[in-house]
Amino acid sequence: MNIAIVLYTLGSVLEITGGLLLLPALIALIYGESTLLVFVLTAAGSFAAGWLLHRRRPNNMTFYVKEGFVTTALSWLMISLVGCLPFYFSGAIPSFTNALFETISGFTTTGASILNEVEALPVSCLFWRSFSHWIGGMGVLVFLLAIIPISGGSQMNLMKAESPGPSVGKFVPKVMATARILYLIYFGMTLTELCFLILGGMPFLEALMITFGTAGTGGFGVRSSSIGGYSPYIQWVVAVFMLLFGVNFNFYYFILLKRARAAFKMEEVRAYLVMVAAACLMIFLNLHHQMQGMEGILRHSFFQVASLVTSTGYATVDFDQWPGFSKMVLILLMFVGACAGSTGGGLKVQRILLLFKSYLRQMQMFLHPRAVRRIKYDGKSVSDEMAASVQTYLTAFLLFFGVSLVLVSLEGKDPVTNFTAVLTTINNMGPGLNLVGPAKNFDCMSTLSKYVLMFDMLAGRLELYPLLLLFHPALWKETAQKQARLRRKNNDR
Repeated sequence: MNIAIVLYTLGSVLEITGGLLLLPALIALIYGESTLLVFVLTAAGSFAAGWLLHRRRPNNMTFYVKEGFVTTALSWLMISLVGCLPFYFSGAIPSFTNALFETISGFTTTGASILNEVEALPVSCLFWRSFSHWIGGMGVLVFLLAIIPISGGSQMNLMKAESPGPSVGKFVPKVMATARILYLIYFGMTLTELCFLILGGMPFLEALMITFGTAGTGGFGVRSSSIGGYSPYIQWVVAVFMLLFGVNFNFYYFILLKRARAAFKMEEVRAYLVMVAAACLMIFLNLHHQMQGMEGILRHSFFQVASLVTSTGYATVDFDQWPGFSKMVLILLMFVGACAGSTGGGLKVQRILLLFKSYLRQMQMFLHPRAVRRIKYDGKSVSDEMAASVQTYLTAFLLFFGVSLVLVSLEGKDPVTNFTAVLTTINNMGPGLNLVGPAKNFDCMSTLSKYVLMFDMLAGRLELYPLLLLFHPALWKETAQKQARLRRKNNDR
């Protein structure tokens, strides 16, 4: 493994993190908060550590798959550790475990919180908490690729390791240009939602923080009531944009190129919209006799479907009080998630479609053993390798889910709390049911459970493999052997 390029890139990530920490420092300065010094010192420390790692350019700037995975995993661990320091040292969240939990939940766009009273946080900490969603939504390494040229022709391995979904493609030949296009679309949609919220009478800073939570599909609110205390107009705007940020960004790229036909031919987008419509209809009919007002029922149904299918986690009502049928629909949506290539979490609609088509092909092969059947997706044949990788990912996901569930269950809470706590963290959803429902939080979990759930959040955001590879003994054994060979070679000289 090329350790030099890994450390060099980590240095860039720390420098970027230091720069981003200056924004909440500016908020603290404007509001005259004592957190200013903490943010400035954390930013300076992050930048200094990054400069030390980044000052020497490696001879070999090539990223292979394992370098991409290791760099991605270490980057997310580092920004989480650095990002939690202002919460902890300012006293806003006095427990280090809780500060780390809140930060990882922010960067991974999970939105699971340990705070009992969100409004008690300083404004600068509220801003940093929400801003972490926007940073993590598209990914800090995608941002790095957008602004810093990395030579060697294998930058795609870095983007693939961080971008959600079974496959990642380039819009244009250069990865740097692709990353810039992604961020331009992301920034444009963020700015559009911000304008709509301000038009609805929401204060600028509050609108900005809610927009960050929507764009990153994270769900950290600035009020304990989440979005429930806002006007119906605000709730509709947030619901629509949650749904839009859950769409594959390839769709928007086609729209920008005025290729609407190609955009709407995307199977994943069509399936995603049909799934949302069907879920809204089922929940609407289930709640029809229990809630008053057609508009209110439709709004709450659509909002919670959009919130949970995109893994945002905002809430307008305590859906834990809904009938069992409606809650089961929402749980199924948590498993499926949004589109690949979006900021949403979950297994991804693309994987579900490919799994369904794989099962159909297998059934057809039982009926017609000699027939040659290929899986078609968006009009193109899917390789057997791709189909197998999707099935392998599902197997790994279920095994990882099962182990996490057993560990969390050790503290003796009820099965629904344990099951939904693991489900919402590994799928980066936010609220669960019962003790971790939308009207409650994760502070009730033990320290062991919190660290398990933090690991789940990181593994879910990075789609398992980068984080799991980091703990694979063979990787470090191979690296140690390579370093030993280099030392012997240098000694011989």
